[in-house]
Amino acid sequence: MLHSDPLPILPLQERKVLHKLTRNIIAGGLAALFSFQAAADNSKPVLTVYTYDSFVAEWGPGPEIKKNFEAQCNCELKLVGLSDGVTLLNRLRMEGKKSQADIILGLDNNLMQAALDTGLFKESNVDQSKLVLPVKWESKTFIPYDYGWFAFIYNKDTLPNPPKSMKELLNSEQKLTIIYQDPRTSTPGLGLLLWMEKLYGDDVAAQWANMAKKTLTVTKGWSESYGLFLKGEADLVLSYTSSPGYHMLADNKDNYAAALFEEGHYLQVEMAGVLASSKQPVLAEQFMQFMLTPDFQKTLPTTNWMYPVIDMPLPPVYDKMPKPAKTLEFDAKEVAKERNQWIRIWQNAVSR
Repeated sequence: MLHSDPLPILPLQERKVLHKLTRNIIAGGLAALFSFQAAADNSKPVLTVYTYDSFVAEWGPGPEIKKNFEAQCNCELKLVGLSDGVTLLNRLRMEGKKSQADIILGLDNNLMQAALDTGLFKESNVDQSKLVLPVKWESKTFIPYDYGWFAFIYNKDTLPNPPKSMKELLNSEQKLTIIYQDPRTSTPGLGLLLWMEKLYGDDVAAQWANMAKKTLTVTKGWSESYGLFLKGEADLVLSYTSSPGYHMLADNKDNYAAALFEEGHYLQVEMAGVLASSKQPVLAEQFMQFMLTPDFQKTLPTTNWMYPVIDMPLPPVYDKMPKPAKTLEFDAKEVAKERNQWIRIWQNAVSR
């Protein structure tokens, strides 16, 4: 049998010191253990949403939506702002199944088929029966959250006689200057591309050439172009029919207006989708359902300056902004099929 030497008997004073030291070590270890356990108990799951930069801006809907959702989800809502909707799709294609996002919010009806073709999204079970849209919505993968019409915004003080049609804009003898967004990176830019295609078809290259003569610059995203317009750099900027409402409400100014065109205006329906690779599928579905509730929808008219997709009262400022008499739209499958070719036509026409 193995045996060991007996432990030495320490003097009383040394035993007291050793006892105190041992007690402190145990107490410290228990405190650290309880602290770790408390931290684990207090940690909340994180739902990551990729969206566009103006959505997460302090003046955008993001901060209010984050507060409203976190009040009911017992989670952290992480909003990641990228420059624009087309950029969202490009980023997703690059990241693929390894994306950190659970939800992509800020794609639109014109990108729907291209987004579906990635194979990265899954269907949602959200009840769509209360949707109120200018067009019928049939997708179960993407859930709409707002809509609006593209339009050119002008300053009534500097442009008292705005064009009343796209034809007049492109052929006007006025020395008008225009700013719009790149259709390769921006959803409004893509909207203009489709608007032009819808109106001009085979003659679109010649009409793009006419627009190029009046174009001051083409920006990557909406924020840059609208900022330049507000500085007085151009007569018109591509935005939305509802954009003037911001100036009426926030600045108490009514000098900005949308030029309503007799040919009609192209529709944008913004939407969100859940990635199949989401690490928080239950929370993601909860957020998708939340999008169609008043706590989400009520923030949009005066922050994102778009129309809600459920039946609810609009702020009085919307009474001053008439809707287009005619809505224009392509089928999403046709956009996916023809988009690259239409972009090449645009590039060739404006680079001459």
